[in-house]
Amino acid sequence: MNDNISGWNTWLTAFDDWTDVSISEVHGLMTGLMTACNAPDEPVWAKVFEELSFAPLPDEALTLLTEEAEDTVFQLKDKDDAYSYTPLVPDDEHDLYERVMALKQWANGFMTGFGITDCGLTAEENEMLSDLAKIGAIRLEDDEDFEGGEESYLYIYEFARMVPVSFATRKRKPVKDIALISGLAIDAKTTKELQAEGKLPKPMPPVIDIMNQNNPS
Repeated sequence: MNDNISGWNTWLTAFDDWTDVSISEVHGLMTGLMTACNAPDEPVWAKVFEELSFAPLPDEALTLLTEEAEDTVFQLKDKDDAYSYTPLVPDDEHDLYERVMALKQWANGFMTGFGITDCGLTAEENEMLSDLAKIGAIRLEDDEDFEGGEESYLYIYEFARMVPVSFATRKRKPVKDIALISGLAIDAKTTKELQAEGKLPKPMPPVIDIMNQNNPS
């Protein structure tokens, strides 16, 4: 699948002026959230990104994210369509290093997105996330070859691709009901703003990724 068909170029264009994290990580975050939640509208997406202490998304990026989330939920809800899900990574015309790093970023984004859903894990799901965390912990220097080459990359890519397929069978809930933004009005102040005003005595990150504590990236 080339970059035009996969949507890679479309995402690059939409997120051109936003550089907090990579588009692969945003796509992973969106996917993780959409395995347990219904697709939210643009204001709720904006609130999620605010509470995660990201810079505001450009309008084009926010619209694309909202539309892609709707498509992802629709796809993952269908048992047959779900198997055609693909993480957002560059195509095989890009260097292997770039593709591995993009998959690493997607994996970390997925764990963050699913982590903020407050959902419990089955033993099988916990094992899958532990393995996904290993992908998120991959370290490579710019000039370093990925051990196992293309064959190993395809193996971990296929594993990562199947994680959202396996996670998407649970009953979904509204994003506005997750603890990250539960009870907050759309115009409510973010955690970061409250900390700056001294109304929260200790800085408390909105997400504690317990699944990746032993595998820091």
